[in-house]
Amino acid sequence: MEILEVKGLTKIYGKGGSQVTALDHVSFQVKKGEFVAIVGASGSGKSTLMNLMGGIDRPTSGDVIVDGRHIFDMDESALAIFRRRNIGIVYQFYNLIPNLTVDENIMLPCLLDNRKPDERKLEKILKMTGLMERRAHLPGELSGGQQQRVSVGRALINDPAFLMADEPTGNLDSRAGRKIMELLTAANRRENQTLILITHDEKIALQADRILTISDGRIVRDEVMCA
Repeated sequence: MEILEVKGLTKIYGKGGSQVTALDHVSFQVKKGEFVAIVGASGSGKSTLMNLMGGIDRPTSGDVIVDGRHIFDMDESALAIFRRRNIGIVYQFYNLIPNLTVDENIMLPCLLDNRKPDERKLEKILKMTGLMERRAHLPGELSGGQQQRVSVGRALINDPAFLMADEPTGNLDSRAGRKIMELLTAANRRENQTLILITHDEKIALQADRILTISDGRIVRDEVMCA
């Protein structure tokens, strides 16, 4: 079953002679539970693709279908709610709220929906991320690796259709980076969480089930990795 379908996705910036095609008719599908790495050099279109898959930006043309929903048929308000409930995003620089505790940052998607968080789910995530002893701490009291683990927990709290991580180890030392990858792969392997990882690190990409290589706004290779 395809949890994500990208169809003819094109993004053009500027007009006339100053036009830049950041994405050029990109199409692919991701199955539920799959771990897909998207690799490419700086300026290849990875960030643009991530923003479109996550409903953060809108394309010039093409479509993104998440769990059967055409996301660009929604208005901005509906899309924001859908994104919060169905797409978990982990950013390179954490994007935590500095005056909220670990618990509150993880539960933020629920709190924004005025929904009472599932305490059992929260405790499961705290144990998975190794943050049980840090749950009352603020982001400024945590290491970079711990902050990124909070970010992963926040992305997982709503059981999203897919988890999308943008260079999640790029701001961490090698030890903290390995722990983040162990956490992400555990969510994928043990919980069947669909994972899409944007990276320039070949060693990290090789952990995936499948690698998509993007260059000049186009998918130039779609390679299934051997078990």
